[in-house]
Amino acid sequence: MSARTVRRGRDRKAEVLMPAPGRDRFERGAAPSVAVVGGGIAGLAAATGLAERGARVTLYEREESLGGRLAGYRTRLADGSEVTMSRGFHAFFRQYYNLRGLLRRTDPALARLTPLPDYPLRHSGGLTDSFARVPRTPPFSALGFAALSPTFGWRDLTALDARAVLPLLDVRVPDVYARFDHTSAAAFLDGVRFPEAAHHLAFEVFTRSFFADPRELSAAELMLMFHIYFLGSSEGLLFDVPDEPFPQALWEPLGAYLGRLGTDVRTGTAVLGVDPAGTGGAEVRTGSGTDRHDAVVLALDTGGLRQVVAGSPGLGTGTWRDDIAALRTAPPFLVSRLWLDRPVRADRPGFLGTSGYGGLDNISVLERYEGEAAGWAARNAGSVVELHAYAVPDGTEPGTVQNELLEQLRRVYPETRTARVVDARHEWRSDCPHFLAGTHHRRPTVTTPHPWLTLAGDGIRCDLPVALMERAATTGFLAANALLAGWGVRGQVLWTVPRAGRSPALRALGALAGRPARR
Repeated sequence: MSARTVRRGRDRKAEVLMPAPGRDRFERGAAPSVAVVGGGIAGLAAATGLAERGARVTLYEREESLGGRLAGYRTRLADGSEVTMSRGFHAFFRQYYNLRGLLRRTDPALARLTPLPDYPLRHSGGLTDSFARVPRTPPFSALGFAALSPTFGWRDLTALDARAVLPLLDVRVPDVYARFDHTSAAAFLDGVRFPEAAHHLAFEVFTRSFFADPRELSAAELMLMFHIYFLGSSEGLLFDVPDEPFPQALWEPLGAYLGRLGTDVRTGTAVLGVDPAGTGGAEVRTGSGTDRHDAVVLALDTGGLRQVVAGSPGLGTGTWRDDIAALRTAPPFLVSRLWLDRPVRADRPGFLGTSGYGGLDNISVLERYEGEAAGWAARNAGSVVELHAYAVPDGTEPGTVQNELLEQLRRVYPETRTARVVDARHEWRSDCPHFLAGTHHRRPTVTTPHPWLTLAGDGIRCDLPVALMERAATTGFLAANALLAGWGVRGQVLWTVPRAGRSPALRALGALAGRPARR
């Protein structure tokens, strides 16, 4: 297998989710009209699932391009170069079965994804964890991490609270939410008594991938991540990344694919409200008029969903609307991309997770994997470096954070101290769902009080072991499948990592923990 070959197989214990039975597609002339509101991963998955079955799909996207939080735009640097700026690094893990299935519509071999050789995590104290040599198959994945990790020695195992750690051995979805959603991720880790360095590296880095402070994040979400990447799946923690910027590699081809299926893709079109029609279906209001549709998928971020529902007084029940209004957005985050006039050291990885370096959460060296960045770096004998800061406290001065990230970069990669910043772009956003402890029961589901209305997105509850981009893709397909089932048309076959611990021995050990009281 070559270094750029992306493995196509699945974990042999991955679960298949069959759609409701039905006919293959709509008959000619009898296809319903469906509005999909939102052109991110969830909306693209929903539109694909519907359009492939012959539905007449209109895709509304507020921004001028598709991709949602993975969209991009062209910008010109101070040196005259035209480049693509985006919201930053995203890891396409091997267990993201449904997202990868969506991308295969235009890239069957996933040739536009390239694997990174490692997922290194560095603490300011000098320790670095690596996943390159950790076995993928559970339970050897967790044992191998403990054996190889400089931050988690075998002596640390004796310090763990064995009873507190047992539930990690058999994470069951959705049961994990009933048991642990009212506990914060930080409180759970404190109870387990993980060593401090391992706490920072092996778990805090992952909790902050939800753009949240571990003291606020639901412990159930942390445990779900542990299940997805360690003990529930044999895919491991290695991942792939697009070999070109997101628009060119992913969304422009998928938008063209939807166009060939007859989808009316309307970028630059914000939906203001959705009003139930007296004869079924709904009217979708935009700034330029109103369109009548038989069904609607709202595939929006948290703020967008709140806004559209607030502007649609006829939607849902009082309780449902209250639950939508109660959704919260995670704290702001920053993506800083720097074009430097000299290269970082050749042995620097494409991605590095960091802990203990102030607000800096990770560093990416884009020319290691992205063709456009590699071209700029080669022409200018420089580097394109990206810095992330998650869960930035409200009220923080943007310039202060941007300067701190640059200083921390120089601390982690000292060779950048003498580099001149040719140009920089800073993306400040606050539009990710906030999975606060104790809120899972109020999160909206894919289905709604209206049979013609479904929801999709990474903040939508689907009670499957999926997270982040994979939750967006999965709920998008589930939203389409729910509508298709109502019309007697078979939907998309989906895959997921096992919904419970994969090992009978580990499940037996996990059962010894019983059901702890809520904290």
